[in-house]
Amino acid sequence: MEKDGDMMGGFAKGLSVIEAFDEDHEALSIADVSRLTGLDRATARRCLLTLLKGGYASTDGRLFALTPRVLRLGYAYLSAAPLPRRLQPFLERLSETTQESASAAIMDGSDVVYVARAAQKRVMSVALNIGSRLPAYCSSMGRVLLAALPPEEARALLEGSERPAMTPRTLTDVDDLMAELGKVRRCGYALVDQELELGLRSIAVPIVTTGGRVVAALNTGAQAARASTARLKAEVLPLLLDVQAQLRQVLA
Repeated sequence: MEKDGDMMGGFAKGLSVIEAFDEDHEALSIADVSRLTGLDRATARRCLLTLLKGGYASTDGRLFALTPRVLRLGYAYLSAAPLPRRLQPFLERLSETTQESASAAIMDGSDVVYVARAAQKRVMSVALNIGSRLPAYCSSMGRVLLAALPPEEARALLEGSERPAMTPRTLTDVDDLMAELGKVRRCGYALVDQELELGLRSIAVPIVTTGGRVVAALNTGAQAARASTARLKAEVLPLLLDVQAQLRQVLA
């Protein structure tokens, strides 16, 4: 059991500063970092200067930005973790067969994080890559992973997270979402119809080990103009289930 004295507070603060940078915050001042992380300005400044000295950040004298060196942190996970490597060939074959994107993601807080991806076309207005994050409550892989949690844990996670209406179709009420998760558990898959982005449909299944543990989710996404919900269920779902069955035989 770890104790508070075993924790490196400065290291944790530095990681929170790195996480403050995203697509909407590509360059930040010390005051911006302080506001986004909750750190005081002096601590935010020390963290940024440490990142600067290590080559993980650059500055024009006022604004700071991350450098490509930060990618080493993500690549370290991808290199050390066997799951993304084992999933990638399955995703590539699935994407070639469907001529649509195929992705795998894991849960991280109230988001899903992409750990493997094969894309034939760009299906969202924003580019999705390994490391991309999407809210779990309105994404097909997120709902699959939420449905794999004990219901009380899933409810607590939903209640504790922001749930903006991404489109007019987005479910945001916790009770409605819990009912949807119940449906996902019964059916074994999640189909999200333009709740994350108008014009986008996706269908997902859990990735399960030989021991029955859900370790990730697998999905296919397509433009609504190309793929009706009926087509996704009739043509794509069997392919996802086939990949699921193959992976279950090789994932311990």
